[in-house]
Amino acid sequence: MAKKPAAKAAKKTGPSVTVEQYGSPIRRPHHQEETLIGLGLNKIGRRKTLPDNPAIRGMIAKVAHLVRVVEETK
Repeated sequence: MAKKPAAKAAKKTGPSVTVEQYGSPIRRPHHQEETLIGLGLNKIGRRKTLPDNPAIRGMIAKVAHLVRVVEETK
């Protein structure tokens, strides 16, 4: 008997922040490029909406010279 796929967890809707990459990670330390990838950004002009929590804010602070916060929702 085939198993049914597990139901996806309900997405929590809470405060979110939208960030946009405007700088290139070329000639930057490797950990900054990895931080951008962790934020879901890897090309200039890309935007990503992320949950607003201390971990994400810390990542944004580490690459603040490469990204800008476009929008915050509560």
